[in-house]
Amino acid sequence: MLRKTRHLLLIASLFMGYTSLSSMTLADSLPSSLQQTIRSQSLPLDSMGIWIKRANDTQVLASHNSDKLFNPASTIKIATTLAALLELGPDYTWRTEIRTTAPIVNGVLRGDLIIRGTGDPGHVSEEHWRMLRDLQRTTGLKRIEGNVILDDSYFNLPAGDPGAFDGQPFRAYNQLPYALHVNSNALKFHIIPENSTNQIRVEVEPPLPGLRISNQLTRGSGSCDAWQRGIRFDVTGNQVTLSGSYPVQCGPYELLRSAVDPAYNAAELFRLHWAQWGGELTGQIRSHSGTPLAGERVMVHSSRPLGDLIKVANKWSHNVMTRHMALTLGAERLGAPATLEKARVALSNALANAGVNTSGLYIENGSGLSRTARITPNQLGQVLDAGWKSPYRPEFMSSMSISGVDGTTRRQYRNDPKAGRMHLKTGLLNQVSAITGYVRSRCDEDIMVVLMINHPEAHQGHGTRMQQLIVDWAYQQPRRDGSC
Repeated sequence: MLRKTRHLLLIASLFMGYTSLSSMTLADSLPSSLQQTIRSQSLPLDSMGIWIKRANDTQVLASHNSDKLFNPASTIKIATTLAALLELGPDYTWRTEIRTTAPIVNGVLRGDLIIRGTGDPGHVSEEHWRMLRDLQRTTGLKRIEGNVILDDSYFNLPAGDPGAFDGQPFRAYNQLPYALHVNSNALKFHIIPENSTNQIRVEVEPPLPGLRISNQLTRGSGSCDAWQRGIRFDVTGNQVTLSGSYPVQCGPYELLRSAVDPAYNAAELFRLHWAQWGGELTGQIRSHSGTPLAGERVMVHSSRPLGDLIKVANKWSHNVMTRHMALTLGAERLGAPATLEKARVALSNALANAGVNTSGLYIENGSGLSRTARITPNQLGQVLDAGWKSPYRPEFMSSMSISGVDGTTRRQYRNDPKAGRMHLKTGLLNQVSAITGYVRSRCDEDIMVVLMINHPEAHQGHGTRMQQLIVDWAYQQPRRDGSC
């Protein structure tokens, strides 16, 4: 027994020695300056993947765990948006069709009005308002004596819970796809302290006719950095209750939240905007899924082009928009209706056609709001490389956050020489931190950067510091010939 125990201890010590040697070998594959940078942080080396390369160069500047699969969080959005850009083109638009089941006579429709969506990712209140204006202007329609039917059949998706990911069903980033989304089903709650009345006023934008607001906020003091500034947000049916003690010295505040079902949101916005244009409706508003409804097409509303919309999706890391782009690509390439499986197949095929090795890559929904999405640093680097070589490079690069200027990195590098010299996409989930994009170095060379960290403490500040150190290291690199 003693000999057996000693034998097992020897094997264990050899294994530990091999593991330590393996880690050293991996670390030694990085430039010494980058090794020192990483060791100055608290995150272990084996928790991160790194890939750094000059554009138009075959030699990698730094690589670590580059073929290991990581959860990429929202950095996967650059793969989704590039695939859509390459396959559909920057001028691609989404069409919202309006049909009728009877002719319009003297401004009256004695039949149903059908609104069929195809998942326009940029359909906001202003677009919806103009769409109904154009409907009245082009057809003369003023009074609908039938029903308004919201046809969402272009998306064929399983029922889902917007709170399933993290238990926050009313957060805007958690909203599920819907073929007739307006404002991605988000509402903006304006919190406005009024000194003249000693009250706190609440206004919701847009003001849905059927949504009730119970304002129970009281005036108070406290930290302006506190969670939601002390506001409690509760939803019961079609009523939103705002309560708590609001620190009035903080001034006006905006809270972006969802509060109603997306079909209800679309129906109430129709009521609001139709009435604003002087329209009448005597029937009901109801939803339809399944086989697309027939009827005479009387108008088509086109969205803003894809080349514009990916700027919103990437700069501000918009989950709903990128999910819609993935579904659209699936429907365009594999036929309507759009499904998650078609989206995944179409995304994989598009990336493979662009030269990306898709072995082991898994994009769950296109947005990165996922615990199962996986990609290697090398594969994400290949996405950057494909975007760089694409004829749509300007559109792709300009869709990313510009350091110190806009998007998710607008607060970084302000009043710094690096401001405006980086086009980046960040990613952050619990236990995940990532960054990728293009860095214009101090020597005016373009360098492609990928960093992904999967670790229990990655999201607690350590990951953000590591992101900054990596892009700073890329910024400091000399030219190929060592000059500068």
